[in-house]
Amino acid sequence: MARAGLRRGEAAGLRREDIHFLVDARHLGCSVPGSHLHVVRRDNGSGAWAKSRRSRAVPVDFLLVQAFDQYAVERARCAEAVLGDVVLVNLARPPVGAPMKPGAVNELLVRLSARARLERVVHPHASRHAFATNVVEAGGAIDEVQKLLGHASVISTQVYLHPSPQRLRAAVERVGSFIEEARR
Repeated sequence: MARAGLRRGEAAGLRREDIHFLVDARHLGCSVPGSHLHVVRRDNGSGAWAKSRRSRAVPVDFLLVQAFDQYAVERARCAEAVLGDVVLVNLARPPVGAPMKPGAVNELLVRLSARARLERVVHPHASRHAFATNVVEAGGAIDEVQKLLGHASVISTQVYLHPSPQRLRAAVERVGSFIEEARR
């Protein structure tokens, strides 16, 4: 969720057919270049839904591909999950091998937050906000964040942006530099 800006229901609703972690997926009938995943609204039987009715392709980086590969190995060890199409399945709690429900994603993050000894629990939606902020901090434009998050309106995207004090300082300093250059 944090590496692709997915909502909890979008992550829990991913199916194997949505994962195109290849350089070229044309042989799969997909024209989207590079590694990516597809967010598709459908009934997954687990209560996991993509919020938007519009499907979208989300590019992913090598860290997400690597994490997915590690998860796929662990998932393959679960006999009950091998034939299932839903990507995220229960591996450590009953019903083992069944699609993970959105609430189980929250429970997982509670356990992982405690295991990491974090002061506060990490919530699924916070990772979406962090993703949006990270894209902007890395030089991404708001229209790029809008598309990545699957928002119809840029107004919806604005609430996800949390500029750091350093970025605000840099913005003010750029104005000063601009004025100095204009005077020359």
